[in-house]
Amino acid sequence: MSELVFLLEEPSAEAMLKGFLPKLLSQNTHCRYIVFEGKQDLEKNLVRRLRGYLVPNAKFVVLRDKDGGDCKILKKGLVEKCVEAGKPESLVRIACFELESWYLAQLAAVELGMSIGGLIKYQNKRLYVSPDDYPSPAQTLKHIVPSYQKISGSRAIGPYLDPDVIRSQSFAKFVTGLKRVLQNN
Repeated sequence: MSELVFLLEEPSAEAMLKGFLPKLLSQNTHCRYIVFEGKQDLEKNLVRRLRGYLVPNAKFVVLRDKDGGDCKILKKGLVEKCVEAGKPESLVRIACFELESWYLAQLAAVELGMSIGGLIKYQNKRLYVSPDDYPSPAQTLKHIVPSYQKISGSRAIGPYLDPDVIRSQSFAKFVTGLKRVLQNN
């Protein structure tokens, strides 16, 4: 059995991944989630948590929102922390701007997960075709789905996300990287 360890900025990422990952993982892969209390906590404690994780052959995935930062600079800093911790093979991915960008790219998943009809008609509008470019996806999602809450919404939407839908480039890079990690197990 292989172990895949996710180091996450927030609980909503864990909620989404628990629903989404069964589409990609074999039954022989065990997932563990280390959830931090925001991006600052993640960056402050990442090296220590990676160093302290002693399970042989574990693979690591670090996922953080871009928010207002520069993707390349954020990723470079996290990769450097992984190298410092002795885990240079860790996969680092940045959700641009937030996880909700990934949801806006897949309004069919939002419809199914949130049991709301009529959203798919927006999918070809500019905002939903390339949601990685818009800085407030959580607000946009809350506007079109007033009942959306970060954790429960992520839990509901995650199982319906399609790994082959690539309207969000950051989601596509996450899926591609994860598949590569899984092939190397």
